[in-house]
Amino acid sequence: MTDAGLYPLPPAIIGPPISGIGCLHPPFREGNTMTYAVPRHRKRIATATTLTAVAAFVTASIALAAPSNADSGATTTLPGTTPGYATASADLGQTGAAAPLSLRVYLAGQDPAGLEAYARAVSDPNSASYKHFLSTTEVRNRFGASQAQIDAVSQWLKAAGLTVTGSNQHWIDITGTVAAAQKAFGTQLHNFATPDGTLRSNSSDVKVPASIAKALLGVSGLAQSTKHAVTNHQKVDTSARGPVQNNDPSCSDYYGQKQVPASAPAVPAGFTTPATLAQCSLVPSEMRDAYGVSKSGLTGKGATIAIVNWYGSSTMEADANKFATNHGDKPFAKGQYSEVSDPSQWTNKDICGFGDFGEEALDVEMAHGFAPDAKVITIAANSCFDSDLIAAETNIVDNHLADVVSNSWGEIMYSTSGDIDPAQMKAYDQVFMQGAVEGIAFDFSSGDCMNNDAFSISQGLNCDPTASRAQVDWPASSAWVTSVGGTALGLDKRGYGFEAPMADTRSGRTAPGAAAWAPGAQTFGGGGGVSETIAQPWYQSWTVPHGMATTLMDGTKVAQPKRTIPDISLNGDLYFSSSLVGQTDPDTGVYSEGGFGGTSVSAPSWAGVLADAQQAQWGIPVGFANPAIYARSWLANDVVQNPRQITGSAIHSVVFQYPAGNQFAGMYRLIQYGVDEGLPASRGYDLATGVGSPNALFLRSFGFGR
Repeated sequence: MTDAGLYPLPPAIIGPPISGIGCLHPPFREGNTMTYAVPRHRKRIATATTLTAVAAFVTASIALAAPSNADSGATTTLPGTTPGYATASADLGQTGAAAPLSLRVYLAGQDPAGLEAYARAVSDPNSASYKHFLSTTEVRNRFGASQAQIDAVSQWLKAAGLTVTGSNQHWIDITGTVAAAQKAFGTQLHNFATPDGTLRSNSSDVKVPASIAKALLGVSGLAQSTKHAVTNHQKVDTSARGPVQNNDPSCSDYYGQKQVPASAPAVPAGFTTPATLAQCSLVPSEMRDAYGVSKSGLTGKGATIAIVNWYGSSTMEADANKFATNHGDKPFAKGQYSEVSDPSQWTNKDICGFGDFGEEALDVEMAHGFAPDAKVITIAANSCFDSDLIAAETNIVDNHLADVVSNSWGEIMYSTSGDIDPAQMKAYDQVFMQGAVEGIAFDFSSGDCMNNDAFSISQGLNCDPTASRAQVDWPASSAWVTSVGGTALGLDKRGYGFEAPMADTRSGRTAPGAAAWAPGAQTFGGGGGVSETIAQPWYQSWTVPHGMATTLMDGTKVAQPKRTIPDISLNGDLYFSSSLVGQTDPDTGVYSEGGFGGTSVSAPSWAGVLADAQQAQWGIPVGFANPAIYARSWLANDVVQNPRQITGSAIHSVVFQYPAGNQFAGMYRLIQYGVDEGLPASRGYDLATGVGSPNALFLRSFGFGR
């Protein structure tokens, strides 16, 4: 299936690229206005609140259609709309008045407070409205921007000399000159010196007419940024190993199976002894068994999983089918896999890493592996920038394309090149709340850079060097998505053995016969932490310790609890328990398989679990899953720093051996696992793994006693 683009964007309007969280890729940048990256309803109930909201909407629509003279000239300031780099000391002077720019004005809709209230009620197991989902038409009519609102905002923009190039119930796209933008938004645009070069920005917070202020979420594009989103995965630096259960001499089929060859240096005192070779890359059937999916008999039948990324691989379905059959699983049936993609609209390929489709292969194959009978649809955003990613997510909810949406990308919030755009944060949340109202679950990988601080940045594989301080990722820290963290999954002969936090400290490559291990450093770890700005959502108050939620990542104590991530975790470790993925190289056309790690593994795996849970509750979508996750947290596997199965050592470790055929064949790395820098795991909820990982009991609890 192809889609010419329900929300086509001119290239100049694209927001910063976003980074993927489950795979390790070089950080991408967000330039100009860019940020990179890394259908069914239930019975409705009419309430007095609904009638009040309708009356308020009618009143607001009339006011917007014909603003009164009393409002003429009055303005409202949108706080927080000036980026941190726009300081007097960095000011290089006025931007040329005739310079062109492209902007996007995000719309608040008819009843933003009502949307949030209904999203909570329909997701809360304690609410009378629980699972009374609305259809896309009902959502549009009840909460989307009205035509009167769109017309009123459009008229204001046109009056300032800007040109409207497109609009829908969520936003209005415009082009024009700097002079026209200054007139419309009550600010001056200047050039500023930044660590990433000269960037244009508004020099003060945006001002808009008071008569339309309530119709707006904000405007993006006035300030340029190099911030971006990235994917959250990394490929193990080794060649493909083929099937896991293959007696490969360089790895173990389960934890502790094979001891390290004598040609490797002796492990230091305090490390796990006897030393064992790391596990071979895991395949979906092993992870299904470990997390209780196989025993449940659930396959995701009747559910649809959407995978959102940018661009798309032309060999994706064939690769997924070959990978499945190679490892004893079923390929996609006819019509079970589809894509929404328009290559003619793809932009910024040089920035977003066009041609590296490892993330897509990882996401599709993990989702299919955990829910082999669920439909899977890939939604290919036109770039890794926020504007295109928001458009892709919006397409899903406006057309109810899926029941579960998996996202293995994200971006830092506080950067030396500017903080995240608050207008785009509000736009994302609007989409996620609309999804909750429709019964659509969104999940995001929590990141692969531990607590995203300066220590991690200097050494971590998936860290953004522009991060200005310890922080959590976005959109994973939104209160309206499930943030999926990572674990290191240890198998035994029967399946699930134990789990520790996803984290690897690796030595350098060490030659056989060396006297000692090459020096190493913290390499990889699941993202987590406490948000500076996002308030604690109601569902976390049940489980997250108050002291944890009121201690920011720099140690500052605050009065009001904040959002913490992750919510739940699954396997994602890079060296201890990497996941096998199959992919055709777009340059050579050769299919191969190799080990991947990152919370990009965890997120689509969780999406598959939610598809299974939907089947367990007779096809009723799970919807926004967090309230149910925290209500059932006591059923999950509690992942701790020191699993009881590993005793007698202060430092948990394995040895990674490069296999035959690799350029480093025969060499070794000493891997310390389970210590997620800055994010210790403990009993109960913790910032490394959330409530823990799912199991058969946890999964079956979604089926109301099935």
